[in-house]
Amino acid sequence: MRGQAAHALLTPAMRDVISRMGRAGHPAFHTLTATQARVAYEAGAGVLEIPKPALARVEDFHLPARDGHGLPARLCAPSTDKLPVLLYFHGGGFTIGSIATHDILCRQLSLLAGCAVVSLEYRLAPEHRFPTAAHDAEDALHWLATHAGGLGLDGSRMAVGGDSAGGTLAAMCAVLARDAGLPLALQLLFYPGCSAHQDTASHRQFARGFVLEEREINWFFSRYVRSPADREDWRFAPLNTPDVDGVAPAWVGLAECDPLVDEGVMYADKLRTAGVAVDLEIYRGVTHEFIKMGRMIPEARQAHADAASALHRAFSESD
Repeated sequence: MRGQAAHALLTPAMRDVISRMGRAGHPAFHTLTATQARVAYEAGAGVLEIPKPALARVEDFHLPARDGHGLPARLCAPSTDKLPVLLYFHGGGFTIGSIATHDILCRQLSLLAGCAVVSLEYRLAPEHRFPTAAHDAEDALHWLATHAGGLGLDGSRMAVGGDSAGGTLAAMCAVLARDAGLPLALQLLFYPGCSAHQDTASHRQFARGFVLEEREINWFFSRYVRSPADREDWRFAPLNTPDVDGVAPAWVGLAECDPLVDEGVMYADKLRTAGVAVDLEIYRGVTHEFIKMGRMIPEARQAHADAASALHRAFSESD
């Protein structure tokens, strides 16, 4: 199913959003420099989002990477109580995105789940190619596990989460946490990148006209990976992880009309085959990036609620 037939899968609201994007006429990311693409993404990040929730705690700080670099992070929480914490990694193809572009999403998850969220600003490509983002995510995981108490948080109840490239990092961190003997309540994955190569049926079916296009994916990854060998590394492609036995339970939220949907299903199946508890939700008729379109897309608001419920349940069970 391609072209017009594939577009028939979209909800009316999603079709309207895509039509509005086309009329806006903004240049595609693959025609820009990385710096220009970051500015453009940040400028448009809040246009389709829900109103920004007000929270009792919103604090910016830095945490150290292994090379001494200070990684920006933002803590948000609905109260000053000693809450469980979600470590969140933003999406953006390892090339764009920031704490700011995902601030509303993180606030909403915090509010609905009744937990703290620490959002990490890992370093981006092409200035910092693979595996810098992976190292930054791992360093943040271990730092937060050790220092959560100093932030007034409950470090015994932690989860990791992210969307798109951030979902890749969250899935990776779940494996590393298992290897380090660090218990996690949940891995929360919004349409994670999981495959070494963009060769599934959904990549072909939704290659053009569904928000995230094949040419953008190629542009992102050509800036991130150093060589073809990097693509085979499981930290880039979680489907290549040799062993996922004993990793944290997963909540996986996918978009039906997304190049990444097939690999997301495949990773959920890989986890289930290894005996990992998986809650898989596929939101029909929507595209990649839909969770940041809550003002226009009802499925975004539903996904926020579903993810938050999964977090709340996982933290309650690990209490």
